[in-house]
Amino acid sequence: MEDNRIIDMFFQRDQQALRETELKYGSYLQTIAYRVLGSREDAEECVNDALLSAWNAIPPQRPSVFRMFLAKLTRNHSLNRYKSERTAKRGGGEAALAIEELEECVAGSSDTEAGTMTEALQKGVNAFVRSLPEREGDIFLRRYFFLENVKDIAARYGISQDNASVILSRTRKKLREYLEKEQLL
Repeated sequence: MEDNRIIDMFFQRDQQALRETELKYGSYLQTIAYRVLGSREDAEECVNDALLSAWNAIPPQRPSVFRMFLAKLTRNHSLNRYKSERTAKRGGGEAALAIEELEECVAGSSDTEAGTMTEALQKGVNAFVRSLPEREGDIFLRRYFFLENVKDIAARYGISQDNASVILSRTRKKLREYLEKEQLL
């Protein structure tokens, strides 16, 4: 079913919208949540929470890219759960590694934990990512938004893990320079 039709169903408060969304994007959203949490059960709960958030947000919102809207909701719910479950202990996993890698870019800010960037910093990062060449931007997003591991990113782009790590390292350096130039750090 087309995204616009599903969104129209949300606007009509037709609960079939949730079933259609789950059918179309369920496994995609499960993957995002699982990368953060490492637990199928927790991932399923976060996807359900994200679908409820979508139900509550539409209307009045009408997402222009429904898939990314759902991805962001799922990611945020997953990161919130991850943070609350691991407040006392910093466990392993892709979320911890990705956050740690990005800390070098935003080390001057007051708190570099996931989800606590200021609005100006978020806009700056978004503008930076949009300015990158397509492949570099995709690799950056896959690592730091979708929390994919470097091995999977390297396989997707047909490059070595070392090459993927170098691209990510250079992109983080460029991000730091960009944020300093824009006086966001």
